[in-house]
Amino acid sequence: MSSAKYRRIAVIPARGGSSLLKRKALIEFKGNPRIAHTILAALESQCFEKVVTSYDDMEILGVAADFGAIPLERNPALATASATTAPVLIDVLDHEQKNRETWDVLACLYATAPLRTDNDISAVVNLVEPEKCEFAMAVSHADRPIHRALSVADNGILDVVWPDLVNLNSQEAPQYVFGNGSTYAVYVPSFLKNKSLYGPGLRGYVMPPERSVDIDTEEDLELLPYYADKRATRSS
Repeated sequence: MSSAKYRRIAVIPARGGSSLLKRKALIEFKGNPRIAHTILAALESQCFEKVVTSYDDMEILGVAADFGAIPLERNPALATASATTAPVLIDVLDHEQKNRETWDVLACLYATAPLRTDNDISAVVNLVEPEKCEFAMAVSHADRPIHRALSVADNGILDVVWPDLVNLNSQEAPQYVFGNGSTYAVYVPSFLKNKSLYGPGLRGYVMPPERSVDIDTEEDLELLPYYADKRATRSS
């Protein structure tokens, strides 16, 4: 299947009841609610026939519509703090199917990453091609030597996670990246089979730190202007 023939939908999950940072999707950044930056980047990428916001908050509904996304009210059972992302995305796909809309590729774009660009979105989405790459995500390099990770037991004892690697220097250790919590893309049939954004043959697109800020806490929010200025400096 040629990539030009894919039907692509973007879903932006947004909850008003975040437990760590209340109503974080609506916190203002550079004159707009933070969710607006993700909506605009999705639209500017020109990757999608439809950009949907799955919401549980009427104010988010209004903001999503104002900036060009299609608001879709979330099933109340999926609006709790314990709800995970995959069921929310499946809920959107079920709604689309009831309206006789089917999709080849779905992108999950978190509103907590306002520095992610349209080019970052395109890079992740364009990795997805049936039978070659059916799961993709934006990743960042770790800023700590992950091969020296320690697990913490209930009694406070530390245990080496990878005993065979812990004594290697950074140059000898395998290269590690982590999902930066911003951008995911999946081939819909494989996603529905695995019910996860992490599936076989997962590939990653490396984003630099200045675009990979994932806002979940007050401390993250304080870092946002620093990385925004750093990104602007590199772009100039």
